Amino acid sequence: MASASIMLANATRRSMFQAVRSSSPRLSSVAVSSSPSFGSARLMSTTYYTTAHEYCKVDGNVATVGITDFAQSALGDIVFVDLPGVGDKFEAKDSFGSVESVKAASDVYAPVSGEVLEVNEALTDEPGLVNTSAEDNAWFIKLKMSDDSELKGLMGADAYKEHCEKEAH
Repeated sequence: MASASIMLANATRRSMFQAVRSSSPRLSSVAVSSSPSFGSARLMSTTYYTTAHEYCKVDGNVATVGITDFAQSALGDIVFVDLPGVGDKFEAKDSFGSVESVKAASDVYAPVSGEVLEVNEALTDEPGLVNTSAEDNAWFIKLKMSDDSELKGLMGADAYKEHCEKEAH
């Protein structure tokens, strides 16, 4: 466990391109369903990405949303995370919060429309968790999706990896 934390800390110090390269095995191993459906038991737990570097992990009709490893690496040391309240509703592409780092402040956008079911309160006391576990323990919100067809406008793992590689050049 300690060595994994050290590896993640070292990854945050690398250039954006190296960070994308080091995360590519995880990005390429994510399963993506081509036709998600709320009423179907076939809907897998699936991860989607936005061009603004938010991820959306879908399980049934619940989307767990946060920023990607690529985004946290570009931002640097995260010092504050501002999140909405439970029950707040957002349309896809609405700003639902912000992230502040030693380098910059950045809005965070909802990848899909929905109602906030849960907020990751751990980020209030430990915003730096985003730097060490952006796509795992440092999720921002859980949304009850209102329109699963919006997932079609998001990228799968391979497309997101390619997007990041282009941005790193």
